[in-house]
Amino acid sequence: MKQSFLSATILLILITDPLGNIPLFLAALKNVDPSRRRLVIFRECAIAFFTLVIFLLFGSAFLKAVNLSDETLRIAGGVILFLIAINMVFPGSGGKLVEDDSGAEPFIVPVAIPLIAGPSAMTTVMLLARTSPVRTLEWIGSIFIAIVVTTIVFLGSNKLQDWLGARFLSAIEKLMGLVLTAIAVEMLLGGITNYIKIIQG
Repeated sequence: MKQSFLSATILLILITDPLGNIPLFLAALKNVDPSRRRLVIFRECAIAFFTLVIFLLFGSAFLKAVNLSDETLRIAGGVILFLIAINMVFPGSGGKLVEDDSGAEPFIVPVAIPLIAGPSAMTTVMLLARTSPVRTLEWIGSIFIAIVVTTIVFLGSNKLQDWLGARFLSAIEKLMGLVLTAIAVEMLLGGITNYIKIIQG
């Protein structure tokens, strides 16, 4: 999974899926005072950013401690991405990250984690760190841009939903799901191929 800065950034934006998550985000903030929503958005996006950076910097060390290989991580990441992608294309059939209903003001859960920094995003940043550890600053930049895009989308979520309409947002989510499905399959095949090569010696 060799990534350029641009492809890593696009991948992270696809995984965090800000447009597709607008309905879930609005549901999570429906009981929040409108005067506090901007603050909550910035806070949750900042928490998601630092969470992903922590996984980028220390995720590989954790994987080594529990003796997990790159191949295992790629296969696991591909499975998670595939489930999320299937749910994007066919809502309700794959891995759902959060419930549509939330209580009062969210803190960390469910907006920061897992809506933004979900298991697929965490796995992806760990894979980036494992494949090219010398490019850590680039990967932090990719995470930052993806979170900035998410922040902008969430800040304008009400207007975007009204302007684009639920059907258009659903169509965009399905398109992003198709792209993410292809990425998930590529990740799975890459992990399986490398694992077979290791077994064969």
